[in-house]
Amino acid sequence: MHGCGERRGGRFAMRGHWGHGGGAPWAGRGEGRRRRMFDGTELRLVLLKLIADQPRHGYDLIRDIEERTAGAYAPSAGVIYPTLTMLDDMGLIAEEKAEGTRKLFSATDAGRTELDTRAEEVVALFKRLEGLGAERARVDRTPLRRAMGNLESVLRDRVGRGDIAAATVHEIVSLLDETAQKIERL
Repeated sequence: MHGCGERRGGRFAMRGHWGHGGGAPWAGRGEGRRRRMFDGTELRLVLLKLIADQPRHGYDLIRDIEERTAGAYAPSAGVIYPTLTMLDDMGLIAEEKAEGTRKLFSATDAGRTELDTRAEEVVALFKRLEGLGAERARVDRTPLRRAMGNLESVLRDRVGRGDIAAATVHEIVSLLDETAQKIERL
């Protein structure tokens, strides 16, 4: 499929302008490599801003980011909790008393000063989150992934039976080539 995508690890990965390796930043697990949504500094600023807006638990931060991106991006607990520890060590957030075992964090004066100093960068980061959410809401690729999976399954089944005639192979190839060309013209 010229220019449409490529096979990687048994799955189809869309190629595009999102970074090296293919796949949009919201691409699901197993759909090719993807670049990180934020570098460490950017994620620290996002979390700090969310905590400055309202004291939060780590899970609340994950859920908030996931909601802002319409499910396109949800940082893992393995990224969030070490980042919270770093923000705490830097004196930008502090743990508050909370019920249960979850730690509740709030921004310190130093954290609020950091946000004021980097206000333009923070605005740009949240625009990126909102843009990702808007794109995800605008283009739900679930039906496309389902259709590609159906095609792959049918091809594996039909070709895998071993009783396929050469003429049938040529007919299948012709259909696939024709479909690929039509898709490229869309």
